[in-house]
Amino acid sequence: MLLATTGAVHAEKGGVITGAGAHFAWIIFDRLKPDLEQVAGRSIELHGRNSTLGMGCNAGIKTALQNSPEKETFGFVCCPLSEEEVSSKKLRVYPIALEPIYIVVNEANPITDISEEQVRAVMRGEVVNWKELGGADEPIILVTRLHCKKRPGHWKTILPDAGLFRQQRLNVKSAADMVRRISDFSASFGHIGSTWEFGEDSRLKVLSVGGYMPTAENLRSGKYPFYRKLSAITNQHPSEDVLAIIREVQTGPAFRRIAEKYNLLPLRESQARSP
Repeated sequence: MLLATTGAVHAEKGGVITGAGAHFAWIIFDRLKPDLEQVAGRSIELHGRNSTLGMGCNAGIKTALQNSPEKETFGFVCCPLSEEEVSSKKLRVYPIALEPIYIVVNEANPITDISEEQVRAVMRGEVVNWKELGGADEPIILVTRLHCKKRPGHWKTILPDAGLFRQQRLNVKSAADMVRRISDFSASFGHIGSTWEFGEDSRLKVLSVGGYMPTAENLRSGKYPFYRKLSAITNQHPSEDVLAIIREVQTGPAFRRIAEKYNLLPLRESQARSP
């Protein structure tokens, strides 16, 4: 039987557990917070709503490493971590899901599909006008967000190095800025994770790539090429309550509903990767 979620029970069992990190993984924990508190029998405090306020993968790692019996913490990241980083920082990594990276344009753009190679050609600056893709005769405004440049995966599934991207571009600092810029310019072209909620005022359109939409099934089959891995992280000595929270995210039934909403492909890996 699951523990009750009253504040009294939480206080009896222990203090607040803190989780922090990248917005795109935060959204999962935030949506599942009542279920996670019920499983752990503890109150949970989460940070990561806005990536412009100092939250991100680095904040997730820092928070995970602050864990102690007196202050239980965990982190979450939206980029894969290299084996070297995991080993040197003595982390444990718990894969949660693959998140598709949407290729987005302004809703006024008539283009609805683009090939994988055309995406890369636009990003490299080899294609610079929409007429080359069957659209209007106007320059493409490339908008990028090349965060966590030293980590593998994420936007690197498009191009493997920041130096390969077109130099004449708008490089924004947050997903919210990406949405604003794509909404502002009818000729814009960008990329964003699927868990970001655009908002009612946005003017974004998600393109299919090679005829395939960014869905979990197309990620599973390898038909959609652009994605990143969302994970939870801890130090080497997480408490049983922290592990219960992470296990619930990895395997709990409520997560399946969240995954379906955001086109996430759940990763049912129960074992953490550690040095």
